[in-house]
Amino acid sequence: MRIILASKSPRRKELLSLITPDFEVMSEEVDERAIEDGVIRNGGTPEDVQKELARAKASAVFDKLPEDEKDGCIVIGSDTSVVCGSEIMGKPLDRDDARRMLHMLSGRTHDVISGVCVKTSGKEEVFVEVTKVRFGDLDEFQERLIERYISTDEPYDKAGAYGIQQGGALLVETVEGDYFSVVGLPVRRLAQILEGLV
Repeated sequence: MRIILASKSPRRKELLSLITPDFEVMSEEVDERAIEDGVIRNGGTPEDVQKELARAKASAVFDKLPEDEKDGCIVIGSDTSVVCGSEIMGKPLDRDDARRMLHMLSGRTHDVISGVCVKTSGKEEVFVEVTKVRFGDLDEFQERLIERYISTDEPYDKAGAYGIQQGGALLVETVEGDYFSVVGLPVRRLAQILEGLV
């Protein structure tokens, strides 16, 4: 079976290589904001948003494949968001926005939701993994960590303005659930699904 990861994320590429070394990377642009707005407007939950984004990413790549290549092909789409209270946090706009997000997350538990879609010519399996992450309290130590962190390049391409696998790990107090889902791909559950298809 030919496996395609529908993502440009280096973190997802690294995580998928834990399951199999034999895959390709291919991605197509999707209007994430329009999808998110549409799901929320129709009463959907943050979990529904992640499912639809993962499905859209997988479908955009699958639909671009030549018809004679679709059989025997598995396309994996994924998207991860950070949800704190009622806010779905995307990537920060700038340094001030990153600081705002990290202050908001401090001293609280938030959800990191990863949606995954595994698409073949005859089947589509979509699931979400929800992991609870608690940041340290917003004391002087946490403030210094945040200021140091936002002066690096790390926060700006990540939902919620942090990467748990890098310097953002210092901001985190506890993780309840799938650590790898917070990084960007719930590898164990995905491995189970792929084993049933390959």
